[in-house]
Amino acid sequence: METPDQLRDALLKDVEAANSTEALEELRISALGKKGRITELMKGLGQMAPEERKAAGQALNVLKGEVSSAIDVKKAAMADADLDKRLMSEQIDVTLPAAHEETGYVHPISQTIDEIVGIFGEMGFTVAEGPDIEDDWHNFTALNIPLDHPARQEHDTFYMPGEDGKRKVLRTHTSPVQIRTMTDQEPPIRIIVPGRTYRSDYDATHSPMFHQVEGLVIDKTSHMGHLKGCLIEFCRAFFEVDDLPVRFRPSYFPFTEPSAEVDIGCTREGGEFKIGHGDDWLEILGSGMVNPNVLSNCGIDPNEYQGFAFGLGVERVAMLKYGIPDLRTFFESDLRWLRHYGFRSLEVPGMVGGLVR
Repeated sequence: METPDQLRDALLKDVEAANSTEALEELRISALGKKGRITELMKGLGQMAPEERKAAGQALNVLKGEVSSAIDVKKAAMADADLDKRLMSEQIDVTLPAAHEETGYVHPISQTIDEIVGIFGEMGFTVAEGPDIEDDWHNFTALNIPLDHPARQEHDTFYMPGEDGKRKVLRTHTSPVQIRTMTDQEPPIRIIVPGRTYRSDYDATHSPMFHQVEGLVIDKTSHMGHLKGCLIEFCRAFFEVDDLPVRFRPSYFPFTEPSAEVDIGCTREGGEFKIGHGDDWLEILGSGMVNPNVLSNCGIDPNEYQGFAFGLGVERVAMLKYGIPDLRTFFESDLRWLRHYGFRSLEVPGMVGGLVR
């Protein structure tokens, strides 16, 4: 019968010779399992005299601990060696070009802005931009918006601390860029202004951050007929309906006089919405002749110059053109949504090729 010392030497030698985790597991079972060699020795302790049993039991417990510890150490060493081997085989050369595992998609907002800018680009408009954080004068006062106008209320507008106690505001429209352009540039002016805007609202058709595109023309001869012709051609080009019905309804905006809402023809027959000839109308943008007070605020003589302005929501026209039912999905960063509604690069070109913003 093997003594504990003989068994220790044999088992430790076997542990050292094991060349795989599977071999180590078999060794553990053969030594420490229910029918293992150490277990069998411990079963014989009951037949020994008390003093002899105590000494033998202590020796077997020490043996069991040594063998178990040796197996764990060997297993950890094998795991480290396996990891090193795998890391060496899977090493990456970071100087190589990135693998294109996923095709990128143009977001519908970016695509729609490109299309809008492209159409007006062919009409001679140039792109102008301005800051998202504005002061009260550029965002409200210069645009002839009265102090008691609802747009100035805190429940509708995001205000921020400013210098000298004067609050800043996240612009509620892109119209401040019109003010900055008229202040800094001599007429004639013909600009299109795409950009982010902010209002305190959130539901299926409103977002606290959204995009607008505004247009401005200032010269000595432009009139309401030019405004109508410009917007009719835009609507028909954007929605790709050559004879799209377009109508202008009288409205009110503080910064234009006269003002008009622009509607396009549509139908909802059979529960299906379709843009084009039909028995219904859908409002898509606002417009009008620039209010003389706005021209005066910007240092432009209203007796010599006049012009028109218009603005539309990018998300709204994108939803209409591409059948997107909920505005909130534009900003939820769901790749499945982008794969469905997104555009492959240059898949749907604008009317002016190679636009770069």
